Amino acid sequence: MTDPVDDDRPPYRLDDQVGFLLRRASQRHLSIFSRKIPELTSMQFATLAKLNEAGALSQNALGRLTAMDAATIKGVVDRLGKRGLVQTENDKTDRRRTIVSLTTAGREMFDGLEAAAHAVSQETLRPLSDADQAIFLHLLRKLT
Repeated sequence: MTDPVDDDRPPYRLDDQVGFLLRRASQRHLSIFSRKIPELTSMQFATLAKLNEAGALSQNALGRLTAMDAATIKGVVDRLGKRGLVQTENDKTDRRRTIVSLTTAGREMFDGLEAAAHAVSQETLRPLSDADQAIFLHLLRKLT
């Protein structure tokens, strides 16, 4: 059941809705990403970046830290593993837990793409002034 109509409310315009605007911004960002980093998907890059930042992690923790559900992170790790960019092993204290770490090739790939990743962020945010970029990123962090 829907809420009663509030006559004081402005008409619903899709172009003014937060979800629509976030999706459009995300699409723009992903287009820039795929142009500058065609070697990996954004989720694969996020996985390499988090492993580079944090070191070896359980697959479960890696999924949480990269905002991916269990099935998605497993698929990403499997694909990166087939490319020799990550390795997995059973945790020595809990064999049900899978530990994921960068391989030498994975670290080299991340190192080689780090400048391009910075460029992706810069191009995505380019329409905003430096002050607006800081505010925008601050507000996005509050939403997550």
